Amino acid sequence: MRFFIYKVCILSIFSFAVNHASAQVDTTPVTSVDPRLQEFLHATTPREYVIADIKVKGAANLDSSIVLSVSGIQKGQQFMYPGSDIFSRAIHNLWKQQLFADVKVYVTHVDNEKVSVEIQVTERPRLGNFKFEGVKKTEIEELTKKIGLVKQRILSESVRQNIYQVVKTYFEDKGYYDITTNLDESKDPVYPNSTFLTIKINKGKKVKIDEVNFFGNENVDALRLKKQMKGTKERTRMSLYSSKYVSPYGARQVYSFNEYMDEWGFLTGTKTLKVLDPYFRFKFFSSSKFNNKKYAEDKEKVIKYFNSKGYRDAQIIADTQVIQNNQMYVDLKVNEGHKYYFGDVTWKGNSKFSDTVLNSILGINKGDIYDATVLNKKLGLEPSQDVYDVTTLYNDEGYLFFNVTPVETRIYNDTIDHEIRIQEGPIARIKNVVIMGNERTKDHVIRRELRTIPGELFSRTDLMRSVRELNTLNYFEQESINPQPVPNQADGTVDINWKLKEKSSDQLELSAGWGGGIGLTGTLGVTFNNFSIRNIWKKEAWDPLPVGDGQKLSLRVQSNGRVYRSYNFSFTEPWLGGKKRTSLTLGYNNTKYNASFYDPYRSGGYRFSKDTSLTVNGISVGLGKVLKWPDDYFTIGYTVAYTRYKVKKMGYQYGLPFNDGVSNNLSFKLSLSRSSVSDPIFPRSGSEITASVQATPPYSAFKSSVAMADSAQYKNVEYHKWRFGAQWYVPLGRPKGEDKNRQFVLKLAAKYGFMGRYNKNLNYSPFERFQLGDAGMSNTYSLTGFDIIAQRGYPVYNSSDPTVNPDNGSGGDTRNMFIIFNKYQAELRYPLVTNPGSTIYGLAFFEAANGWHDYKEYNPFKLRRSVGLGMRFYLPMFGLLGFDYGIGLDRLVPGQGLKNAGKFTFMLGFEPE
Repeated sequence: MRFFIYKVCILSIFSFAVNHASAQVDTTPVTSVDPRLQEFLHATTPREYVIADIKVKGAANLDSSIVLSVSGIQKGQQFMYPGSDIFSRAIHNLWKQQLFADVKVYVTHVDNEKVSVEIQVTERPRLGNFKFEGVKKTEIEELTKKIGLVKQRILSESVRQNIYQVVKTYFEDKGYYDITTNLDESKDPVYPNSTFLTIKINKGKKVKIDEVNFFGNENVDALRLKKQMKGTKERTRMSLYSSKYVSPYGARQVYSFNEYMDEWGFLTGTKTLKVLDPYFRFKFFSSSKFNNKKYAEDKEKVIKYFNSKGYRDAQIIADTQVIQNNQMYVDLKVNEGHKYYFGDVTWKGNSKFSDTVLNSILGINKGDIYDATVLNKKLGLEPSQDVYDVTTLYNDEGYLFFNVTPVETRIYNDTIDHEIRIQEGPIARIKNVVIMGNERTKDHVIRRELRTIPGELFSRTDLMRSVRELNTLNYFEQESINPQPVPNQADGTVDINWKLKEKSSDQLELSAGWGGGIGLTGTLGVTFNNFSIRNIWKKEAWDPLPVGDGQKLSLRVQSNGRVYRSYNFSFTEPWLGGKKRTSLTLGYNNTKYNASFYDPYRSGGYRFSKDTSLTVNGISVGLGKVLKWPDDYFTIGYTVAYTRYKVKKMGYQYGLPFNDGVSNNLSFKLSLSRSSVSDPIFPRSGSEITASVQATPPYSAFKSSVAMADSAQYKNVEYHKWRFGAQWYVPLGRPKGEDKNRQFVLKLAAKYGFMGRYNKNLNYSPFERFQLGDAGMSNTYSLTGFDIIAQRGYPVYNSSDPTVNPDNGSGGDTRNMFIIFNKYQAELRYPLVTNPGSTIYGLAFFEAANGWHDYKEYNPFKLRRSVGLGMRFYLPMFGLLGFDYGIGLDRLVPGQGLKNAGKFTFMLGFEPE
């Protein structure tokens, strides 16, 4: 391709004549060169001209007006010639658009000061159809998007280079480093002046990282450095021979077997892994692809690790990647430098807190290994969730404009002294608290949860506590609960803006079916978590329901045809009176279970008896109050409940000590709990601790004598029941992912339950006992009011012997329910999806639990054990859904594998106990 620049090209026609010696007539027409063009070409004195006419030739796909506009030449334009660069600039303007393969400008006619101009262009070929060869269909789709190929776009050299670069980068990210790309161009028969482009790609073989080698690290072990490189991992290796690779940086350090034995390395796991590493390396769950971006991040992590060990001057002086036999070897040459320690730390500018207080928060002593990251975190210059820092200490006292700067004042030998310079600044008070985005939830519902109150001193701890309280409401997307302080140092105030985004928190439960001979079966349940009872009579508030006051209303109807039906209602006002954090909960339930049996001689197959039934009516009133001591994470609750059991010829079926009669259960429950969990759906930190006692009046104490055979003792049941439970959530490792929300969380839990009696001459109450095993979901036998304790991997069991686990369970017999239970749980969770619309996480669990019928046989170490995996799905409309597959370790039978030991369990709506 040639680029012709003409200052001025003049169309000339030359003449010639052929003369003969003999007399002949010259038949060739004689023409002459236009003298005005000759004069224009050879002019030496500048003269002003005007463009009288301008034409464009060769523009097939572009409009002539566009070419003229880009060139900068216009009809009527004046210019001086010689002296003007009007034509060269026009050529330059058109050429830099990369639309043309050739550009020429001609002066075709001169008439005094008027000139005619012609712009002649040759368009570049355009891209017609294209295809890829040598790659998969999915790769073609991704490459097409990344390259941005569009038909009828100019096929310029930059487009070609972009294809080469995108293909190279795309496949290098997938582990291919021997890539060749060829572009075959031919004329496209479909599109005029277009090129049919064939992109031929040869990926070669995939390259994996065989080794990561460090050179120059004399004091920091290479295995620990490799561990910091989360995105650059070696492949699995199993060989009797070590690698023969020779690095350009010299011989590699090898930890010999003799060194291993001399240092008694077999007593430590780290040295054992070190001696095995050249031969056996297990990396089944990590990718060994090389990624430049991750590699750059990993090099920074290596330097940070050196710094954390006191090597503040450490640096990577060289690094390279060598590919041999489709294996990559990553070599890094480091210079550790000297190891440093903290020296004296002095404070300057602090008046609010003494040096002693600040030193206790800082937690750095003379002689500690130097680590700038630790220093910055302790001062609050780098974010950290686990460290209470100096900046937070000042911020909690209102010093929002506080500033701290660590200065190295002296470096001697291996010791560094620091002076911490503080500017406390003025105290800031909260001026305005602005709430935005709450279209459904009323302002007062949000403001009563906030600890950031106008007129109060600014406090970072109160700000973070407010975030937790709003998150606990479950009315807003967690990512949107991000307060923005807007300080104004001029008047010493700060505005706090809450820009929230609401989400649906109501839940619906719906199922229906038809049972032959039984009739219509199904469940309809709704829970409104942000209800407004005060607006229930306002027609305009029903859109579709009155909402916004933070109240909870739950309605549930369940039917199993003529066999079973249940009505449940509950209402909770979390702020009774609207001024104090005191909750009121009202509940009512009505349930009836009719006896039925299958009759093959009857149409429909089932018989029902109205005279054989169990009816339960219950009502409860509860008050809850947030305490201020020991801290405001504590809540105390009081509940008065009354349940009436009406039994008609059905008591023995449930294992009750009577077949006909009425039992009354009037109880008072006192509970004390403390909850500091960070998120009600997927807690990442915090704990929940609960202790409660539920008791009935001691009716037997008012009677002169009571015998065990006296059936009247069950008219008013008596018992006292004690429950203790604790759950801890511990984040493991550092958060990962773009939003830093990918992190393992360990849940540890322990639960205990005990039932007692006032009179040893009486049996334990047949009501309010404990059922263990299975999924922990409610069933018809829970009419007798027992607590359901789940244990995955086991059916409902009624024996304290862990080896006895019949699939039929206790069959609802209350005599087989336990009066004591213990349960321990460890659960490792990992979030898979944390979108505002849904939360999904996987888990692995270990559980140990058991129950006992008598205190004499109680053995807290005799437990049923199970392990397994599970998934949880939180959908705003339906609540929590989940399933688990558990293996009962005490159900394993030699030779039968998991056939009778494994069990699937499902859950809906809530996490069972």
